[in-house]
Amino acid sequence: MSDTKTTKQGYCADIEEATIANNDFRRVLYTGEHLQLVLMSLAPGEEIGEETHEDRDQFFRFEEGEGVVVIDGKENRVEDDTAVIVPAGARHNVKNTGEEPLQFYTLYGPPEHKDKVVHKTKAQAEADHDNDEWDGKTSE
Repeated sequence: MSDTKTTKQGYCADIEEATIANNDFRRVLYTGEHLQLVLMSLAPGEEIGEETHEDRDQFFRFEEGEGVVVIDGKENRVEDDTAVIVPAGARHNVKNTGEEPLQFYTLYGPPEHKDKVVHKTKAQAEADHDNDEWDGKTSE
């Protein structure tokens, strides 16, 4: 009997370099069955907008810039090397309060967006909101 298990490659790269090089509002890099890696960049004064994910936790890691993450009304200042976890059900927002882009990546568990989605701007992300929900397809 032969083994039909497919070998998976996963994702392995310099995440700090990729995050800092990213100029897109949202860029999905990798989607697994239970976790998704997404790069984000907010222009000065920009925010993602308040949201709540009832069924998924979210991790943020900030690589460049200054901002705040608001979790259920509490502001948390963030800058280079800051990590934040937002538990499922918490209302949250990320705001760029600095004068340079706020560069960060986020992990959703389970995934939130369709694999490989790229939104150059927040306006594009908002216009595509109804079409970008994760459809169960993974990167491999």
